[in-house]
Amino acid sequence: MTLTAWLSLLAICCLGAMSPGPSLAVVLKQTVSNSRSHGLAASWFHAAGVGLWAFATISGLAILVAESQLAFRLITWLGAAYLAWIGVKAIRAGQSNALTAEQGKKVSIWKAGTEGAMISLLNPKLAVFFIALFSQFVTPDATFTDQMIMTATAALIDGIWYSIVALILSHGPVLKTLQNKSTLVNRLTGGILIALAARVVTL
Repeated sequence: MTLTAWLSLLAICCLGAMSPGPSLAVVLKQTVSNSRSHGLAASWFHAAGVGLWAFATISGLAILVAESQLAFRLITWLGAAYLAWIGVKAIRAGQSNALTAEQGKKVSIWKAGTEGAMISLLNPKLAVFFIALFSQFVTPDATFTDQMIMTATAALIDGIWYSIVALILSHGPVLKTLQNKSTLVNRLTGGILIALAARVVTL
């Protein structure tokens, strides 16, 4: 893969990662309701899911999702159900007293990471996105190294972007303000997730 091609891939992956959606809402919820470590775990587990979709696309497995309406619809509905579930959980948490760094029931870092991973794994649109993206870069003479570079680029950009988000949100005054408003944050993120779930099933 040439440097020019890689830079083009890098730019597209950056734009894709920065697009607001359920992933951002989950990282926000985990960082504010729990800790910076929880937000980072959600970020990198999400990136691992992105990496799996990217690898599946390059290896041809994701074509099934793109070409099978049933497979695509099944994963989409599972993803929507999961979004709605964590949205309801966020709203219910928002009905309790505002969280602070010392109070409130916290989930494990593993659970935070799992939530981040599920958001990406239950998103078949990633398969469609990567098929469209990698079709511009995968050539008949592409080596295994080229494939790994493309997979790693997609995963690392995703993880780095959401890590930056988590680190910014967990910065002293910012985190304190968000924690003081955690009831509102939980209700907003929960509402966004439920709205996204509704949008998915009505498309």
